[in-house]
Amino acid sequence: MKIVRSPSVMTAWSEGLQRESVRIGLVPTMGALHEGHRALIRAARLRCDALAVSIFVNPTEFGPREDLTKYPRPISRDRALCKKEGVDVCFEPSVQAMYPEGFQTTVNLPTIARRWEGEVRPHHFSGVATVVTKLFGIVRPQIALFGQKDFQQSALVQQLVKDLNLGVEIIVHPTVREADGLAMSSRNVYLSPDDRILAVTLYRSLRAGAERIKKGIADGKSVQAVMRQVITAEPAMTIDYLGVCDPYTLEPLSTVTSRVVLLGAVRLGPVRLIDNVLVTAPRRRS
Repeated sequence: MKIVRSPSVMTAWSEGLQRESVRIGLVPTMGALHEGHRALIRAARLRCDALAVSIFVNPTEFGPREDLTKYPRPISRDRALCKKEGVDVCFEPSVQAMYPEGFQTTVNLPTIARRWEGEVRPHHFSGVATVVTKLFGIVRPQIALFGQKDFQQSALVQQLVKDLNLGVEIIVHPTVREADGLAMSSRNVYLSPDDRILAVTLYRSLRAGAERIKKGIADGKSVQAVMRQVITAEPAMTIDYLGVCDPYTLEPLSTVTSRVVLLGAVRLGPVRLIDNVLVTAPRRRS
């Protein structure tokens, strides 16, 4: 497995393989890899001939009060996981390599980024869109894999690729969960033992909303109220948002008629948790 830090060397590697009609895959990460990342890497490995994993803690995704300096960076462990899973290249650029002096371009998707995560973290999705565009330009993949846990991010990336004709096939892999249902996240290591037990409450609230929809409840506010009730039963949790949304536009739905995504974000101690569940409403009899 190669370790590459230079964007130009990364591009040269990709271009050399593409001249031989090699299909290149990319799994973009910020490191601190866990079983969810392993699932992405394995799914990517099945779909391409050569696989790159980027490990870059992107500073432009973090707000001034967020955990950039505390974000875990176990690079030796991350490399070992990648090597074991057959990754061909770990791309580990520095901040200076990605944002050299004089860098001034940003990418924004004002509509799809304006709600939910975008409202709570106003600068986050501009950072995501910009770094993903750069990674696609540097690595030149034919396919890239993202996790469903970051549902709004994956929707944003798909819109980005469509709007800018980037020619990358985006595959969204289902959320990987712990045995009790907690979505795997690099930030879960910050949870205290007591908070870890409570953390699954967010998933339980989304499941409660999904069950209401499956039973034929079509009113979006009623579904949202059920989810909120589950969260507010735990005083240690603070709700950032709970949404009943169109899975493509992420606009809130007053009435659920077909496919819907339930989105949630909560704060538990020093940790912020996000999760989502996709649900298909039952057909109504005419």
